[in-house]
Amino acid sequence: MLLKKYLVKALFAALLVTLTPLSAPGANPDVVFKAMEKEMKRNMKGLHMEDYKRPYFMAYRLTEVDVLSLEARYGALVQNYRNTYRVIYTEVRVGDYKFDNTGDNAYRLGARIGENIDYYAPVEDDPKALMHKLWLMSDIRYKEAINQYMKKKGQNIFRPREDLIDFTHEKKVVYMGSPVSLNLDSQRAVELVKKVSAVFKEYPEIINSSVSFDARAVNKYFINSEGTRILQGSTSYYIRIDARTKAEDGMPVQNFHTFFFTSPEDIPPEDEIIQAAHDVAEQLIKLKKAKEMEPYSGPAILTAEVAGVFFHEVLGHRLEGERQRSEMEGKTFSKKLGEKIAPGFIDIIDDPTLESFQGTKLAGHYLYDDEGVPAQKVALVKNGVLKNYLTSRTPPKGYKHSNGHGRAADIQKPMARMGNLIVKSHKEMPYEELKKKLLELLREKNKPFGFILKKARGGETNTSRFGFQAFKGKPVLVYKVYAKDGREELVRGVEIVGTPLITINKIVATGNDYGVFNGYCGAESGYIPVSTVAPSILVSEIELQKTAARKKRPPILKPPL
Repeated sequence: MLLKKYLVKALFAALLVTLTPLSAPGANPDVVFKAMEKEMKRNMKGLHMEDYKRPYFMAYRLTEVDVLSLEARYGALVQNYRNTYRVIYTEVRVGDYKFDNTGDNAYRLGARIGENIDYYAPVEDDPKALMHKLWLMSDIRYKEAINQYMKKKGQNIFRPREDLIDFTHEKKVVYMGSPVSLNLDSQRAVELVKKVSAVFKEYPEIINSSVSFDARAVNKYFINSEGTRILQGSTSYYIRIDARTKAEDGMPVQNFHTFFFTSPEDIPPEDEIIQAAHDVAEQLIKLKKAKEMEPYSGPAILTAEVAGVFFHEVLGHRLEGERQRSEMEGKTFSKKLGEKIAPGFIDIIDDPTLESFQGTKLAGHYLYDDEGVPAQKVALVKNGVLKNYLTSRTPPKGYKHSNGHGRAADIQKPMARMGNLIVKSHKEMPYEELKKKLLELLREKNKPFGFILKKARGGETNTSRFGFQAFKGKPVLVYKVYAKDGREELVRGVEIVGTPLITINKIVATGNDYGVFNGYCGAESGYIPVSTVAPSILVSEIELQKTAARKKRPPILKPPL
């Protein structure tokens, strides 16, 4: 889901009080790195089974997380979770850079053999305890690597192998950032979520609601056998307001609002957050009373938020490098470099080096990816023509280097993923003009009405060749627009569906109202923070289907509030 971030300059001073971590994350990075380096050197030299190859490459990634997670409902706290933990990802490769134990589906974790692995590392900087954990995990990964390598060699007896490089050569990198930590008073945050959640006591029409606050400080320690050594940290803070109810016919409906920020200085004033809760409630009550929509095909406007989800699902995932080499994938764009895949006025880049866009912080920002490669700006589409893919160190055919997009969650294997996906148009117009053009299209097509989709709660797509090459968007606020006078009417029960190659080329114009959307994206390498920047788009044809929602009777009695 891509979540909108509202940037404000006001200071919510009540939360700017130091919060002491449960254990001191990053208290002594030198101790951590020395333990990791010493154990890696020992394993690179000593890990060997007779008649089998030694490792040619190893990597350790220790991720240290300090988290505060709060949730309140109707003025009362229902969750107060505080924890600090460390987890370790270990990678062992057998063979060589050209041919090793990884496969075309190298980004998948695959079956594990031997002992069950406990990924948790000591949160105290005890070198012996840390080295013991690294020793055990390296041993298991080495045995797995040998097993995978032999299986892969056996498979090649029956199956021709493409001219692919299994692992790219990259330069050694040394970067030592400063460890980060949370900097707020947890009790003040508790009082905030309780106060905001109490707003929903005023709305008996709403069945359930919650306000959550999630704060995370993440420090990543990375080393590999090539000499790379990186420490980088990041902080993120989310406030999410969520409300749900049922229409008279039993259809579930929901609305939400999310604030994202990277520093306590960006936390909005309390009255702004409270007003957002009122807005969520009032929009939901209108949605509850709205008419259920029937399936539709025709012109529509996707405002910036929905357009961001659209580009993320339709194009972003299909331009990830591993998907161009795996025989399990549909490879929608794998042989289309240099070909037109989108309207000529569209450019698309992914630039994780950008910290903000027009003053708004970007969740997809990072300096080095999870394979130790510097983040890079990648021009994916220029004037509608496909120019490049996002790559990790497991490259598509013809690529010899990563462009710094190998990303993963805590214990997952990295694969090429989006960072900050930015869509730029050369055919912009004010939103009012975009709506006029929508009405003109409706009249040309003899359509009595079209749609404007104004908010989405996420999307999904299928890139496998064994499934349908399709995507789905899940809009929350959808408005029926009448061709005669432009009047807008809220409706419910609608989802966007379509196929990527057709739908992307139905874009006929865009607005000049660029929006920034921050959230988490889930794929084979786990859930990672991402951002999308996009303008509103006008499509000449889009398909909307009825929401797959099971209708149930609303509560019999009125709420006790």
